[in-house]
Amino acid sequence: MRIVYHLGAHFTDEERLLKCLLKNREVLAEHGIVVPGPKRYRNLLRATAIELKGNTASRDTQALILDKIMEEDIADRMVLSWDSFLSLAPWVLEGTLYPVAGDRVRAFSQIFPEIEAEFHLAIRNPATFLPALLQKLPDKTYAQFIGKANIYDLHWSQVIARILAQNPGTPLTIWCDEDTPLIWPEVLRAVSGLPDDVVLEGEDDLLASLMSGEGLTRLRSYLEGHPPGSVMQRRKIVSAFLDKFALPDRIATEVEMPGWTEATVAELTRLYEEDVYRITHMPGVDFIAP
Repeated sequence: MRIVYHLGAHFTDEERLLKCLLKNREVLAEHGIVVPGPKRYRNLLRATAIELKGNTASRDTQALILDKIMEEDIADRMVLSWDSFLSLAPWVLEGTLYPVAGDRVRAFSQIFPEIEAEFHLAIRNPATFLPALLQKLPDKTYAQFIGKANIYDLHWSQVIARILAQNPGTPLTIWCDEDTPLIWPEVLRAVSGLPDDVVLEGEDDLLASLMSGEGLTRLRSYLEGHPPGSVMQRRKIVSAFLDKFALPDRIATEVEMPGWTEATVAELTRLYEEDVYRITHMPGVDFIAP
C-alpha cells in the first residue's frame, strides 16, 4: 500500500479535494483506493506524531493506527488530506513560511515507516496568502503577525526544500492554487491515482462555484459535442469559458493589509512568479502546470 498525504497548504483547497474524493468512494474502492473520513485520522496522527517525537512507530503501533483509520482490510492506496499537516495556522509564519514543514512531514511519515508515501501540496501567492492567514488569527496585530519576517523573502521553494531534505526520495507534487480551475481534473487524478479515463462525480464543482450557471451548461455542452483531444486542449477550452462566464466577485481577490500598497502586491506577485519558476526546476518535484 502507498499512503498519499495531501498537505494543503492553508487557504488553497478549503476541503474541496477531500469532499470530491469522499463523494466518489465507491468508484475509488473499485481501484483499490481508500479515502478515510478526516475525523478518523487527523487528531489521531497528530497525537501519535507528538508521542513518537520523531522516532519510528513499532509494527504493533502501526497496525493499531491503521486499524483505527481504515475500515477496509486491504488497499493499494490511501489518501489522507489535512491543511495542517505542515503546521497549525498560528505557527505558519515564524520568520519564514512553515519553518518546521520538513520535520512535521517526516514525523507523520514515521508513523508508517514501512509504507511508501507521496506528498501533494498547493501553493499560493503570498500577496493573498498572508492576508488570508492574518484574517485567520484575529487576536494578532499586523506587527505581531509579521514579527521578524521579511515579506519579500517568503518563498515556497524554501518550504519545499525543507520537505525534500527531511524526506529524500519521496515523490512530491506541487501546483499553484491560482491555476486550480484549469488543472482540477489533473489534480484529482494525481492525488487519487485514478486512470485518466475515470470520470468523477463533482469534477465540475469548482468551476460551478466560479462561473454562471449558463456558462457551466454551455461548457458542458461544448465539451460533450467537441471532446478535447488532449489535456492542454481541455484547459484552453475551460480558460476561454472562464474568461467569458466567470463571476467577477468569485474570481477577484481583495487584498487588504496595513501599510500595503498596489506596489507591495505587485512586487510580491513578481517574486512569487520567480519562485514558481524555481520550483518547476527543483529536482524531486513533479509540477502540475496549466
